[in-house]
Amino acid sequence: MSFFAILLALVLEQVRPLKTDHLVFSSTERWVLWTVRTLDAGARSQAWITWGVTILGPALLAMLVHWLLAWGLGWWMAILWNVALLYATLGFRQFSHHFTGIREALDNSDENKARELLAQWQQVEVGHIPRSEIVRHVIEHSVIAAHRHVFGVFFWYAALSIIGLGPVGAVIYRLTEYAQRRWQQPAPDGSWASDVLRAVSMRAWQAMDWLPSRMTALGFAIVGSFEDAMDGWRHHAQNFPQDNDGVILAATAGAINIRLGGAALTSSEEDDTTASGSSSTPGRIASLSHFAQVVGLVWRTVIMWLLLLALLTMANLVG
Repeated sequence: MSFFAILLALVLEQVRPLKTDHLVFSSTERWVLWTVRTLDAGARSQAWITWGVTILGPALLAMLVHWLLAWGLGWWMAILWNVALLYATLGFRQFSHHFTGIREALDNSDENKARELLAQWQQVEVGHIPRSEIVRHVIEHSVIAAHRHVFGVFFWYAALSIIGLGPVGAVIYRLTEYAQRRWQQPAPDGSWASDVLRAVSMRAWQAMDWLPSRMTALGFAIVGSFEDAMDGWRHHAQNFPQDNDGVILAATAGAINIRLGGAALTSSEEDDTTASGSSSTPGRIASLSHFAQVVGLVWRTVIMWLLLLALLTMANLVG
């Protein structure tokens, strides 16, 4: 069932992607902000309760509906419910328009527009970073987005649906990622989540993403240059500020022989250019040709995991 649900969700998302202002996304934001206003009191125990209600409440509801549909109307209705939730939580089109827009701007030699689009995507100032740095940042953010919107959801959905928990894994993973990201920003009324809740949500996200990030890195290594990717994983992940993301970027750099890492985007061009040399991975300087390589790397990894899941599904049906 997992294979068919993921395949249908990916196809549906490619044909008719959800818009950024869709009811699903706006409702999720309202829910995440409401739990903070209602439950966040600044104490560690209260922070974990807030996180649990925010994340586990919708996940338990999703599982309950899954079981009711499976027992009352049949497994095909449960599959449709899984497809609906995967459609909202898994997919490239939730971020790929940023990648496409910047690539088209660079293809047209419009670097100013590319910088503007990159700044809008990441909500930062990019200054006047050179063309190669634009490409590098786009590749890094795109690979991490692909992991969070596709591979991470794929992993937790498949892992928990196998033991009968339906779409719980997909819901928990996406809500955990979204909550920690949203709580690092002010609410529309200017209020902030407490420091304790922000720390708790980040800790929960790092734990939730630990295994999926390494599975994504392993997938990139298998379909790319395996030896170089594994070498990057072992020796260069420490160059990145976030351990889980660093593992993915280091494996990506080795898999397609590209130089990644360096300074993060800042409001100062000088800060970005002076710090970028010492903490980057070995490899070729990023160029437009790497965009196609990254797209190929990601899609080959998707196909590989889908084939593996299909084989497991067939073995389960035969057994």
